Amino acid sequence: MAELKLENIYKQFGSVVAARDVNLKLPNGQFVCFLGPSGCGKTTLLRLIAGLENPSRGKILLDSKDITQTPAHKRNFGMVFQSLALFPHLSVGENVAYSLKVRHVDKAVRRKRVAELLDLVQLSGHMDRHIAQLSGGQRQRVAIARALAIEPQLFLLDEPLSALDAKLRESMQLELRELQQRLGVTTILVTHDQREAMTMSDLVVVMGPDNRVHQVDSPLEIYRKPADTFVADFIGSSNLLQGSYSGSHEIKVGEIRLVMDNMPENLTSGMPVTVSVRPEDIFVLPGIEKGDNRLHGTVSFIRDVGSSVEIYLNCNGIHIISQTTPKGRPAVQQGDNATVVLPADACVVLKS
Repeated sequence: MAELKLENIYKQFGSVVAARDVNLKLPNGQFVCFLGPSGCGKTTLLRLIAGLENPSRGKILLDSKDITQTPAHKRNFGMVFQSLALFPHLSVGENVAYSLKVRHVDKAVRRKRVAELLDLVQLSGHMDRHIAQLSGGQRQRVAIARALAIEPQLFLLDEPLSALDAKLRESMQLELRELQQRLGVTTILVTHDQREAMTMSDLVVVMGPDNRVHQVDSPLEIYRKPADTFVADFIGSSNLLQGSYSGSHEIKVGEIRLVMDNMPENLTSGMPVTVSVRPEDIFVLPGIEKGDNRLHGTVSFIRDVGSSVEIYLNCNGIHIISQTTPKGRPAVQQGDNATVVLPADACVVLKS
């Protein structure tokens, strides 16, 4: 296992900045996801860690040792590419053993290691099959076994599940997470799939379109306590209300007074803020009820998808989405007047 640190990493390709002032400390043995929209620099960051690119400036440290200029083949990292990059002319066993053969590992030792790895990824008995004879999920397992053959200090994965169908992808997510937990190897996964990141990771690194790291935390903390409006809007679904700080624990959104349980530091009266509230935390009541943290509006649309019900409301130009279970569905229909309740403990105040 290995602790990885990135210090002031900046990467530029010509006039394009791909990673901007990235500082990260990734602890031993954890599963880390680099999450963000396309073009945010997450794959570039992974390639910098792998040694496939060199930073324009900054340092990469592994267990306090500077590896910034260490060539990729000397870093002892295993990597699974999005394309898998398997050798079609080699058998399953030969693919898995390739890195060991390059390192001149004894043939008997190679064969034993390959057998162990194929058993680990549930492909026992497939050693002599050709890659063309395998399904997409099986090829994925071969690529994982090949990357693990050298017992890497870091295990790097660049969107390796993106080509799989939805059901197989979810199955592979769980298998990969269980495998990482058994081996205890520090793992970094690049993905733009929020569900994948939330399902698999101990730590999520959220990157934005400005090529900066916006937040580093556990999946639950990132979902419940986003660091800024980008994270609140990008992760899951959120209602973002523009308002201003009116003193103490109060926010004004138009003429509506919202009382908050928690507030950011260093707010001054009149300062613009954004209030983030997750749809599942919002209650919808039939009719008009007065009080703090209540918006009045009209039900504009109801979407019932079986496992959940989404209620869309227009509250004098403020558009709200509430989500509930079929059993918790309020007695409202499209066109009805309704009251939206925003619980104080569910509101997250962000500086605008």
